[in-house]
Amino acid sequence: MNAEILAVGTELLMGQIANTNAQYLSRRLADLGIKVYYHSVVGDNPGRLKESLKLALDRSDIVITTGGLGPTQDDLTKETIAEAMGKKLVLNQESYERIKHFFERLNRKMADNNAKQAYLPEGSTVIPNPNGTAPGCIIASEGKTIIMLPGPPKEMIPMFEGTVFPYFETKTGQVIASRMLKVFGIGESEMEMRIIDLIQGQANPTIAPYVGLGEVIIRVTAGCRNRCEAEELLEPVIQRIRERLGDFVYATNGENMEDVVVKLLLDRKSTLSTAESCTGGLLASKLVSVPGVSQVFNRGFVTYSNEAKIEELGVSPETLEQYGAVSPETAEEMVRGLAKRAGTNAAISVTGVAGPDGGTAEKPVGLVYVSAILDGRVETRKLNLIGDRERIRNVSCLNALDLLRRMLLGIA
Repeated sequence: MNAEILAVGTELLMGQIANTNAQYLSRRLADLGIKVYYHSVVGDNPGRLKESLKLALDRSDIVITTGGLGPTQDDLTKETIAEAMGKKLVLNQESYERIKHFFERLNRKMADNNAKQAYLPEGSTVIPNPNGTAPGCIIASEGKTIIMLPGPPKEMIPMFEGTVFPYFETKTGQVIASRMLKVFGIGESEMEMRIIDLIQGQANPTIAPYVGLGEVIIRVTAGCRNRCEAEELLEPVIQRIRERLGDFVYATNGENMEDVVVKLLLDRKSTLSTAESCTGGLLASKLVSVPGVSQVFNRGFVTYSNEAKIEELGVSPETLEQYGAVSPETAEEMVRGLAKRAGTNAAISVTGVAGPDGGTAEKPVGLVYVSAILDGRVETRKLNLIGDRERIRNVSCLNALDLLRRMLLGIA
């Protein structure tokens, strides 16, 4: 089977938002063994949408649309597709009740135009939307399948995972299982050289590496008659990859670095505090996104100025005068003062130049120092990062967390 992803929305054509849905859907359809040959984008125009749909159906077995299922007049995806397929829109009572309940939970009155979202093409399969008001649907007719999903990713992704993915699993006759390994501290090229024979020799499972923000992700996917068999195929391949890449592999089930660090802290019953300069609270934000972190995370400081470093963390004015705020000496004094003030046995500090301004020949943009303390022992890393401000801040956080991860594991 082959598929086309047809995104609907003038805002996509105007560049107001990025089409991340197509990226996600292509990846997940590949997991099902469904080939995606085309991505298309069309504005909120019934005529052009009809033309795009006709072209997509001529060349693809499956067409997945995203967007245009809202309550306003320009949300015409469902109406246009129903007309093109010669199907009437009929009220789906269960969807109507779901929409009513959605507004009741928010203690808001449902607008009259929201009712149109409960009208779906006759004979279609409903895709419930647990996070919004627009249900999706599946139309199967004459060997073709059209799937309509809403545009917001927070709605579209759960609907695809909860209904569409299982629907296609029954059609393909096999169960697809994937594991996602995350790799940090080694470049993509070196990583690939270490496992190139595994990639080239792949059949089932398949190995697909790709670059994330400052890290490398390896998706290992197997297809079998049942999930148990697929998992049995995955495990030996994952073990071989781990043997080649060693402790650069920090997760084997798609966990983020902060998830891994929080789990290690919980296992050790350790406590953590953070002090940030150039990352401006991003590190603490990543940590508090992890459920259960309140058991280990004590407090976080954003000590952006020299005065804050002195007053909040006890950094010596002489250290700042002699070495500067961006220095290993300052990073170490920050983390020692932090651990003492917070009373935690683990702490992390970050100081650097995130850019785009503020760099010098001696201390260029991208120079960052991260320091971690665990039970009185301090380790500090010097980083020379490239990229824009967002990337430098994010990769600084990854390095800081990875340093603590290694200390908690006894490998740093």
